[in-house]
Amino acid sequence: MKIAIPIKNNILCQHFGHCEQFYVCTVNNESKEIIDTEFITPPPHEPGLLPRWLGDKQVNIIITGGMGQKAQKLFEQRDIKVFAGAPILAPNDLVKQFLNGELEYGTNACDH
Repeated sequence: MKIAIPIKNNILCQHFGHCEQFYVCTVNNESKEIIDTEFITPPPHEPGLLPRWLGDKQVNIIITGGMGQKAQKLFEQRDIKVFAGAPILAPNDLVKQFLNGELEYGTNACDH
C-alpha cells in the first residue's frame, strides 16, 4: 500500500493543492511497517492533474488536512481513498497513527 501526504515545511499542508511536496511511503500491509519513503515535488497545479499523477505513482491512500469535494471525487474514481481533516503533524507521525487506528480527524480544511 502507498500513502501520500501533502507537506509544506516538513509537516502536513492543510490545503492539498498548495503543498510544496508529497511525502509518499510504501507500507507492508501485514506488519504495518513503513518500508520505503520518498519526497516528490508535484507538477504545477491544474485541476484534475494530481489524481492522475498520484494514481500513476500507485498511491492508494491520501491523508490530508483539507481537500475539495471535486478533487475527492476524482480520487475516488481512481480507487484512491482520501482521509481529510488530519492534524498538522510530521508525515511519519501521521502514517504511524493511521496504521494503528489512532489518527483523529477534525474538520476538512477545504470543505467549503
